[in-house]
Amino acid sequence: MALWGGRFSSGPDHAFKQFNDSLPFDYQMAEEDIIGSVAWAGALQQVDVLTADEHQKLVAGLNELLHEVQQNPNAIATAGDEDIHSYVEAKLIEKVGDLGKKLHTGRSRNDQVATDFRLWSRKTAKQLLAAIASLKNALVTLAEKEFGTVLPGYTHLQRAQPVLFSHWCMAYFEMLERDEARLESALSRINVCPLGSGALAGTAYTIDREQLAANLGFDRASRNSLDAVSDRDFVVELLSCASISMMHLSRLAEDMIFYNSGEAGFIELTDSVTSGSSLMPQKKNPDALELIRGKTGRVFGAFSAMMMTLKALPLAYNKDMQEDKEGLFDAMPTWLACIHMAEACIKGVKVNADKTKAAAQGGHANATELADYLVAKGIPFREGHHIVGELVQVAISEGKNLEDLSLSQFKAVCDVINDDVYPVLELQACLDARLALGGTSPTQVQFAISNAKKNAEFSVRDATLNDVEAIAELIQYWAREGENLPRAKSDMIHSINEFAVTEVNGKVTGCASLYIYDTGLAEIRSLGVNPESNVKGQGRALVNHLIEKGGKLALGRIIVLTRVPGFFSKLGFADSHKSQLPEKVMKDCELCLRKDNCDEVAMDYLIARPNSLRIDCRNVA
Repeated sequence: MALWGGRFSSGPDHAFKQFNDSLPFDYQMAEEDIIGSVAWAGALQQVDVLTADEHQKLVAGLNELLHEVQQNPNAIATAGDEDIHSYVEAKLIEKVGDLGKKLHTGRSRNDQVATDFRLWSRKTAKQLLAAIASLKNALVTLAEKEFGTVLPGYTHLQRAQPVLFSHWCMAYFEMLERDEARLESALSRINVCPLGSGALAGTAYTIDREQLAANLGFDRASRNSLDAVSDRDFVVELLSCASISMMHLSRLAEDMIFYNSGEAGFIELTDSVTSGSSLMPQKKNPDALELIRGKTGRVFGAFSAMMMTLKALPLAYNKDMQEDKEGLFDAMPTWLACIHMAEACIKGVKVNADKTKAAAQGGHANATELADYLVAKGIPFREGHHIVGELVQVAISEGKNLEDLSLSQFKAVCDVINDDVYPVLELQACLDARLALGGTSPTQVQFAISNAKKNAEFSVRDATLNDVEAIAELIQYWAREGENLPRAKSDMIHSINEFAVTEVNGKVTGCASLYIYDTGLAEIRSLGVNPESNVKGQGRALVNHLIEKGGKLALGRIIVLTRVPGFFSKLGFADSHKSQLPEKVMKDCELCLRKDNCDEVAMDYLIARPNSLRIDCRNVA
């Protein structure tokens, strides 16, 4: 069903329809379109366009449709509608009749698609941030495991100076830190709500756009309607973030491909990320890493295409902007899959410390230390550099390393060299000498690892039975404060699969549970963080973790009863009513210390499960 047919005396040509329709790819925003429509229905009720009864019927129909699209999202692509907005509207009309036609009052597909796309991008960015954090942790773990392993450092692919293998790990950690910071910054600009901007000039209805933005979990409403419907900076930013990060992943892949080669033999990749040859039975190919390297160009291409599409578009919306989605819909899952695959490679790698050390000792990698030794003897560095070059020629002609030259051979080139040169040329001395901040000395590398672990602040994960005591302490503390309901330890043991926890330096400091009623409704309960923990963001991380878990379980709705609605509104929860909750939810209120003076409000979250991000390689290794 086209949403614009009244102006035309005939329908579109079949070829044009195929050329014009976007449903075959924008179906991926079905859940976001429905969630945005639920929020818009609430806004229309507030300005008396919809009655309370009409609002309730529309929301019920939209929730029913949400459940249906979650069951088989891919089927939407072939439904034949022009776009996802047409599809949702047509299906809603089938469910609630002509009432469904009122929902588009004051709204344009221009602000609608901008909202849907930002919701999808926000969800995707959060998944990517979690994946980057996991890869960073894998690198730190490998750095700790291989601490003390020596690796030849390279410039121009020639052995240059010895470094710790851990130093190499932490170099890529630094790159990922920047990738993470860029994405977090982009996310702050993504999280602006364009809904209520209309086609280009704003809506004629007195919609509370800030409240509407809050209901959808946005930080604020957009400030200019022309910009709001035509802005795709957030797409460019995401693709830029993806391109830079993929460049880093490609460099990591290239290093590991070389290190894994028969010529180097520094590492061995696990079987689960390699493949063999159809002809040569001895081959073990680093296909996972080569694919990361190859897919980088795919993401770069999406970035370049988006820039070309936008470069000369006038205000406001133009159909060219329909080209904004396919590139991002491909690039983001590609980036996510590559992060997961890089983590699998890192977790499964085996380092051959004997070979890396032997290689680090070869190639005259201690030549710079010899030059520094001469500087300490009073010889200007430029002159010392020349002297060492002559000594390298002597060593090459003798087939020796510098440290294997005799004292007489040293003195034949420079008579200030004495026996005290030999300790300087030892491999460990070369490492220990790099003491400045950021260097490869064991002291500095350990400092970098410790800082990385400290700055990681906290992690969030599903709970295990080992966490029961810590969870019990948190719940009982907040129960005494009257903020949570008390729970028996035996109940926690039986329901441990419902819990998630946060950890700071290996200690559980926060918890929350996702309880599912037999109606399929779910509730976030027992949310609490250790008041002595100074690490912020744990509550937010726990809620987001449980929302993601709910999506994987195909839940459609999560509720909370809370005295801090502002906290949950920032996470995408919207105001609800206790009267709409099942009796099984409300009967728990009898256990509450504040049951006679309740100040809790009900809120709910409509889950948009990730449809397009289905490539998950976290369990490869």
